[in-house]
Amino acid sequence: MARRAAGGATPHGDDFSFVSPVVKYVLFFFNMLFWMISMVMVAVGVYARLLKHAEAAMACLAVDPAILLIVVGVLMFLITFCGCIGSLRENICLLQTFSVCLTVVFLLQLAAGVLGFVFSDKARGKVSEIINGAIVHYRDDLDLQNLIDFGQKEFSCCGGVSYKDWSQNMYFNCTVDNPSRERCSVPFSCCLQASDEAVINTMCGRGMQAMNYLEASEFIYTNGCIDKLVNWIHSNLFLLGGIALGLAIPQLVGILLSQILVNQIKDQIKLQLYNQQHRADPWY
Repeated sequence: MARRAAGGATPHGDDFSFVSPVVKYVLFFFNMLFWMISMVMVAVGVYARLLKHAEAAMACLAVDPAILLIVVGVLMFLITFCGCIGSLRENICLLQTFSVCLTVVFLLQLAAGVLGFVFSDKARGKVSEIINGAIVHYRDDLDLQNLIDFGQKEFSCCGGVSYKDWSQNMYFNCTVDNPSRERCSVPFSCCLQASDEAVINTMCGRGMQAMNYLEASEFIYTNGCIDKLVNWIHSNLFLLGGIALGLAIPQLVGILLSQILVNQIKDQIKLQLYNQQHRADPWY
């Protein structure tokens, strides 16, 4: 029997690798970037929580922007950790975990968008609950207060359905037995402001809930923020679609690169096993 040629014993030499350095390090730096972003998000969220009074922090836990920042940051940290270490160490288990988690996140985002569109009435009710909860805890959390003030000024609105929703807050409650100096008032962010107004009058919303819509409309925004938000969404569907696409593309790229790298690593393992099995072959 003729001896096999040295180059014919194996499909590739010992120095050959199926793992592409381009795919490997693009995926590594891709995850490293988002890993660093996630650590900054967690640090900012934790710092914001530590600055708040403990009782106030617990009272508005469900509507605290800092908690949302921490949760998203921790999830991003764990997912990108798997992708970062998995690509660097060529670990199939970590890469598969990264790919599965990223796929689940993408599908949840897609499902939330579809369900929000199909069940728009229920989504509107949920948004209303969140806004009402934020109104109740307006004075309990400075971050939440700034967020509400920004939203009301940006959308030129006041309250959830109307400006009288602010009666749900204990400080702005319009009942006779409320001892607060802000009784029947609304936040200053509800007020109509002149463009040349240099100093903001923080008491401009005093007593506005006691007025009817026509009287109050001369001083404050009387329309609720829910309708304004819905109208803004309908007017900016292309912008929102672009943002959604911008969020989806990195996720899809990450899933694609991880699967390519996993297949390359599996091919490399098969090659190594093939070489080990045939090294003992006397005709190798």
